[in-house]
Amino acid sequence: MPAQRNNGHMPLHVPSSLTATCCQKAEWTAWLDRLPATVESLSKRWSFTLGTVYENASCAWVASVTCADDSPAVLKLGLSHMEGRDEVHGLRFWNGEPTARLVRSDDELGAMLLERCEPGTSLRERPESEQNQVIANLLHRLWRTPNASHPFRPLSVQLEYWTAETVDATEEWPDAALVRDGLRLFIELPRTAADEVLLATDLHAGNVLRAQRQPWLVIDPKPFVGDPAYDLTQHLFNCSASLRSDPHGTIRRLADQVGIDQERVRLWTFARAAAEPRADWKNSGLIPIARALSQ
Repeated sequence: MPAQRNNGHMPLHVPSSLTATCCQKAEWTAWLDRLPATVESLSKRWSFTLGTVYENASCAWVASVTCADDSPAVLKLGLSHMEGRDEVHGLRFWNGEPTARLVRSDDELGAMLLERCEPGTSLRERPESEQNQVIANLLHRLWRTPNASHPFRPLSVQLEYWTAETVDATEEWPDAALVRDGLRLFIELPRTAADEVLLATDLHAGNVLRAQRQPWLVIDPKPFVGDPAYDLTQHLFNCSASLRSDPHGTIRRLADQVGIDQERVRLWTFARAAAEPRADWKNSGLIPIARALSQ
């Protein structure tokens, strides 16, 4: 049963998925222990009343809230992790176009008060053909070049981080040649990008919600600056049945819909399928995709 935490403060429901994540690192366990006090402090500072805790978040504690003026919002407190470090900066940069708006934030706490998407149904519930069209439209609105003083890291930083994790698991690789090809592309593809924009990097149908201000809004961006072709890959991996049954055709259709070079999308998808770190290398469903895309 999901934990109830209070530590002398108001009782706080914590989803089991988040508890399981926090058990992986001592710093995350300590963060979880502080969470009731953090939420209580923020409720006083930002004048909101807690509502329902969202169960499907595993790297953040997320709940609906009602502000003092009766406006609906969402409180999100995220774990400190490499990929999500610049979410607040990204939300400020996009400023609601086409993301959920950032109402308030405390960068030190990793706390965000966000526009609540209502009714909030996920794009994942729509047919894949509709998902593709919505994702294509959102990507074109997200892809902008930040100014010279921007705080965002290049995509190569994430790829170097992944490379280190993958190399640490060398003995588990089921196909060493395939993984090495993927790692080589992690180096080559950023160097050969014709254009660099701010990427969401985790844009898929589960991170797009139905809203009132606009038909669909993006949540949970993990911004890096890099090759636009990379930004199609997460949606492709979330269309897993199509990608497994017809990898080349699935990539071709989405790349054409977005107007991005098919070959670069294929190479990025292959590189991630071959060399992205994972908990179980031997039983990973990504290796067969990588083999199919290598041909």
